[in-house]
Amino acid sequence: MVDEKLKEAMTQQVTEEYAAAYVYRFLANEMDALSFPGLSNWFAAQAQEETEHAQKFAKHLIDRGERVQPRDIRIDAPQVNGPLDAFRAALAHEKKVSEQIRNITRIADEAGDLESRGLLNWFLTEQIEEEATVGEIVDQLELVGGDGSGLLRIDAALATRTTLS
Repeated sequence: MVDEKLKEAMTQQVTEEYAAAYVYRFLANEMDALSFPGLSNWFAAQAQEETEHAQKFAKHLIDRGERVQPRDIRIDAPQVNGPLDAFRAALAHEKKVSEQIRNITRIADEAGDLESRGLLNWFLTEQIEEEATVGEIVDQLELVGGDGSGLLRIDAALATRTTLS
């Protein structure tokens, strides 16, 4: 049995991960509309990854005898005028998720829930990687600015990202 406060936080995180998938899918569509298929591909793969993250939390709760009750998903779609806007929104989102994971970890520690440690440590490490990856893309986009050839090189590089399945 999972501490009630921890169960609630993890259940909310399932919802947050699905909401993130929705936002990343929106950003994929925006990049596709702007004729950046590589950027669109990157965001689509990220959307799939967020769905996998939701399932990791859900599976953890289910394996411990809990039910995962759905929550309302509320989305504030970011204003996107180009690739840099999209990736700045992604970076802000990843920083928000990092704080959510840290808060869940604090709740687990307060509850003495050692069984959640493996899952939460994985997510803490994953968020370092997520912020670094998106931050690097933001840096590159800032560096090239509006240079078309630079944007196309970044687009081509991000086209190589594959999805999980």
